[in-house]
Amino acid sequence: MNIGRIARTWGLGSVAVALLATSVPALAQDNGEEMRIRRLEQEVKALQRKVFPGADGRYFEPEISATPSTGTTTVPTNSTTAVTDILARLDALEAQLQRQTAQNEENANTLRVLGERIAVLEAGGVKPAVATNTAPATETIVSPSNNAVNTNVDKMTGNAPPAKPATGPSAERLAAVQAIAKPQTDDAGDDEYSYGFRLWNAGFFPEAAQQLTMFVEKYPKHSRISYGRNLLGRAYLNDGKAREAAPWFLKNYQSDKQGARAGDSLLYLAEAMIQLKDTKRACIALAEFSETYPALATGRLASDYAARRDKVKCG
Repeated sequence: MNIGRIARTWGLGSVAVALLATSVPALAQDNGEEMRIRRLEQEVKALQRKVFPGADGRYFEPEISATPSTGTTTVPTNSTTAVTDILARLDALEAQLQRQTAQNEENANTLRVLGERIAVLEAGGVKPAVATNTAPATETIVSPSNNAVNTNVDKMTGNAPPAKPATGPSAERLAAVQAIAKPQTDDAGDDEYSYGFRLWNAGFFPEAAQQLTMFVEKYPKHSRISYGRNLLGRAYLNDGKAREAAPWFLKNYQSDKQGARAGDSLLYLAEAMIQLKDTKRACIALAEFSETYPALATGRLASDYAARRDKVKCG
């Protein structure tokens, strides 16, 4: 730029020429600082779009303040030059950019930690234990009106009390159990049932229940299955565990009402309900027994049926 020519054209004096000459670098400096401000403002806005997502899925840009927040150096308000104002704006933008960057890094770290915790929880989840000696929770009790099932067995038996810690059998008991011989015939299933019966008959009810559980699970189609499920329930009942016995009696009755011991199981189900002080369901089972098995009620199981009817008052 030819300052002398401009001065002559406009008729400026030497003093004006000197002022014009000194203001040109200042203007160039102002333009450079202004570009720097715009660049910083664009960076701040881009970072804010990452840190402050809008609730509707879009992004909003918080208003950029030209004044630093508490904790940063405050620019004096009595500045009078354009350069001072520019420097103040630059300081505010740089401070805000630093805060936004720190917040973005903190959010990213928090998400990473949460992701790691979720991965650990999913990898170390506890699987529910599977019961091996009780009937499914969906077993139901019978209704005397139509021989249909209508009441959930878990409602019938209630929630089982916490199991007591096992102490293990004594050496004498182990020796007595081992003294009972297991049959060895061509029918492995019958041998397993017969061994369970021998344990039960000898009064080793927990061992009999364990043996008979193995039998009913391993040989569900065996000809002795009705005997096995019924005797398994009786082993629990004789051991004072009416709550564990009831599902097996119910399962044996429902699985095959014409089974060899289905009627027995229905009658023993009534006994289990009596021991659990559930008179209503005991009466239901007794009514169902007399209706479904009238020959047993007046024949082979007549005395057992009468004894249980004497224990409860049914309407």
